[in-house]
Amino acid sequence: MALSEADTRAKLIDPALHKRGWTEDLIRREETDRGIDIIDGKPRRRERGRIDYLLRIRVNANAQPIAVALIEAKRSGDPPTKGLEQAKRYARLNHVPFVYSSNGYLFVEYDFFTGKTSAPKPINEFPTPKELWRRYEEGMGFTLDSEKAKPLLSTYPGGEASRRYYQDAAIRAVLEKIAKGEKRILLFLATGSGKTFIAVHLLKKIADAGQLRRALFLCDRDELRTQGLNAFQNVFGADAAAVTSKDPQKNARILIATYQTLNVAGEEEDAKFLLENYPENYFSHIIIDECHRSAWGKWSIVLRRNPKAVHIGLTATPRYFEGGTAKEREKDEEI
Repeated sequence: MALSEADTRAKLIDPALHKRGWTEDLIRREETDRGIDIIDGKPRRRERGRIDYLLRIRVNANAQPIAVALIEAKRSGDPPTKGLEQAKRYARLNHVPFVYSSNGYLFVEYDFFTGKTSAPKPINEFPTPKELWRRYEEGMGFTLDSEKAKPLLSTYPGGEASRRYYQDAAIRAVLEKIAKGEKRILLFLATGSGKTFIAVHLLKKIADAGQLRRALFLCDRDELRTQGLNAFQNVFGADAAAVTSKDPQKNARILIATYQTLNVAGEEEDAKFLLENYPENYFSHIIIDECHRSAWGKWSIVLRRNPKAVHIGLTATPRYFEGGTAKEREKDEEI
């Protein structure tokens, strides 16, 4: 008689994972948010999705575990491939490269690095944490004990419960790109996903790794500047300050400013303020909130004056540019 999904997890998959070295501190069970389908012109909420196993690797006892794999469990009588497509969708939401579906006896793997799906294998051959650790490093092109990977290992100030799975996924995605040497990164995040939380904890991880010199957080309204200041000061304290046209806050480590303060309106006196107070490469990291709104604005001088900085754009509505002159395309690529 076939076992239910719950019994398959408890009686077959759990013991197999434990034997392969996957201790409970390396396993998380998450719920995905309820998406919306449009049926007959009306929105209808989906049921929450459940991630059976989110597998993580830990470099040392004090390091933040890094999610690398996801398993979707099915009934013991189902084919081992049955949950693979569902698992791929969850894996994209959680930003993990290795995806598995299992019926408790056999498992199949999809590798996002190679784009290949394995043949079914016995569950007692499931990869160990060390095996996935090695393959993760090979796929990423850096080792987790390297200096450039240190921000990935920094823990969250409020612990695991302080973030949602998609926030952790976004932060890891950015830190992985930085570790690869990329300096221009775009995060496409749904409205309400906590972009400010992501910005704050992204910079906190970089700071805790000793790799943050000075950072600029740019937003487009005074209200958002106030909200951003509160969020940053909750974590960085007096090291975070809001820039005004009369006070450049040069003693602070994290500066929060509006586009208008830094010349989005094209006022000459504001441009002079920027040039006189912040020399070239003053910032090591620049985060641009709602970056799609101002790609044509003269405030992009901030980016040009900080070519060595990491530029991170946040948006819920990315803009796709087609056509135009070479000069216009060059401007559009400044973010």
